Amino acid sequence: MGAVVLGTGSCLPGKVLTNHDLEKIIDTSDEWIRSRTGISTRRISGKGEETYKLAETAARRALVASQVSADEIDLIIVATMSSHMIMPSCACFVQNELGAANAFAYDINAACSGFLFALDSGEKYLCAERDKKILLIGAETLSSRTDWKDRNTCILFGDGAGAVVMEYRDDNCGVVASNLFSDGSLWKLLYMHNAPSYNPDLEQPDNPGAHILMEGREVFKYAVKAMEGAIRELLDRQNIELSAIDLMIPHQANIRILNKLVSRLGIDQEKVFINVQKYGNTSAASIPIALDEANREGRLKRDNLLLICSFGGGFTWGASLLRW
Repeated sequence: MGAVVLGTGSCLPGKVLTNHDLEKIIDTSDEWIRSRTGISTRRISGKGEETYKLAETAARRALVASQVSADEIDLIIVATMSSHMIMPSCACFVQNELGAANAFAYDINAACSGFLFALDSGEKYLCAERDKKILLIGAETLSSRTDWKDRNTCILFGDGAGAVVMEYRDDNCGVVASNLFSDGSLWKLLYMHNAPSYNPDLEQPDNPGAHILMEGREVFKYAVKAMEGAIRELLDRQNIELSAIDLMIPHQANIRILNKLVSRLGIDQEKVFINVQKYGNTSAASIPIALDEANREGRLKRDNLLLICSFGGGFTWGASLLRW
């Protein structure tokens, strides 16, 4: 019994940025990028493809797949760290675009782990008010938060959105459990400043601008260990063997992190869904985009046990289990 996914949707911008395109603007090569990240292409937003517009399109597709109308939605949560504006929230823009007049809406910022945190919040809301329906979205336009002169970060990130519609059902499907963590002491390894302050007393003299800064090697070490720990602890608490997992959808950070995680877990590679090569790291959008692709490709069947996991700035990380 629990919060069940009724349908999924996703949206990717039209522009495809290849590694060969990046060779023209920074000192890099297709081989260098692919060997270190596994990424060949990523999607980059153009005019009319703001974060909330990508989120809206993904949401509409999820609503159609769920056979749910916008006015049936009671809550909209958008996980993002690249909203169109600081205020109103991206979720409020989405509510307006959808015409979801009966919903209340807000954003969650847990960086790349945002969708997992939104899923946990949504599941608890549905367990408390079982006659409701919710819309969870992960949406990012990281191209607007990337320093395109920094080859260590600009090769990684892309734009996109994914969404799910959920409700409570009295059957054996739904969210089984989640295991979430944060460690604010490590924030300097992966962070992004805000816009400069208009209050001189609150100015940050070392603020280089609102773009992603990352110590890649350090992040790699923490990410693999943290996700592995979250997964093993979650499975132990639920008395579930890793072999019982039908599909794992990890955050699509880069192929080295994914391969290392898969190796340490010892899970069958065929049970792991990976699309980082096509879209790069889309932060909070990566899991719901991959979830929608896996769903539409028929990789998820009734009663399948799905494992999702992520790691992001904050640091934030965790894992969740869903019975499909």
